[in-house]
Amino acid sequence: MRSMELKIDQLKVSRVLSIIENNTDEARKIIDKLPQRDYFVIGVTGSPGAGKSSLTDRLACMSAVEKSTAVVAIDPSSPFTGGAFLGDRIRMRRATDDPGIFVRSMASRGNVGGLSPSIYNTVEFLGRSGYDWIYVETVGAGQSETDIANLADIVVLVLAPGLGDDVQTMKAGIMEIGDIFVVNKSDLPGSDQLFSRTRAILELSGKQLPVVRTNSIKGNGIEELHKKIEEILEDYINSGRLSEKRRKRNLYNNLNSAYQIIKEHYAENAKLEELIKYLLENIGR
Repeated sequence: MRSMELKIDQLKVSRVLSIIENNTDEARKIIDKLPQRDYFVIGVTGSPGAGKSSLTDRLACMSAVEKSTAVVAIDPSSPFTGGAFLGDRIRMRRATDDPGIFVRSMASRGNVGGLSPSIYNTVEFLGRSGYDWIYVETVGAGQSETDIANLADIVVLVLAPGLGDDVQTMKAGIMEIGDIFVVNKSDLPGSDQLFSRTRAILELSGKQLPVVRTNSIKGNGIEELHKKIEEILEDYINSGRLSEKRRKRNLYNNLNSAYQIIKEHYAENAKLEELIKYLLENIGR
């Protein structure tokens, strides 16, 4: 059922990604040589401790039954090496052990938006290399993680009881980016209240978005969540919303590449760098 598994050389993909992460000029040369193809990007974000990694792990394994699947997990940067601090992906053991799933940890390198500076080129390279579904899990920095909305076709916003998420959902900065809301750790006290409050807040704001309960450790609700993702993707395709999202992603990607090149080669031109940074932070608003 995994028709792409034998066609994608994961070792080669991993080696090329190391170049893409560190050299924007070379990244664009490599990517532009690959044929364009259709692929979907699913962002998974939310507060630290909400269970994003274990949820992404479950979703990736479910997707991989029929689709070539990749996972890019953005981790905090090591203060010593600058690399991904949680690179062992201890909470993604199922996906890591599955030879049909490509898993990559990337360092945020201090980026406050919850993503790595090279994430746009990384995702585009993976998509053009043959992966159908690409999951991107953000660092987990709360409200600052709005960059994922510019990258992903669908954003899964993960909440959990006991983390103050009932308050966070009321804040527009984080609430505006979700396409699907997930109340994870549904076996814990307070999950029913969080589920009800989230639905009420969405209704008051006029948003008709799904709220799904899951337990990523036991696997409860994962199938329903995966089905919701497929349904929303189909709806976005038919309504033309997906095309609009991708138009913004391409524009943001071009600006991001320009910004990285300026940082790498023209760091002394502060005014130009500030202009590109301003455009990156305000595009799509």
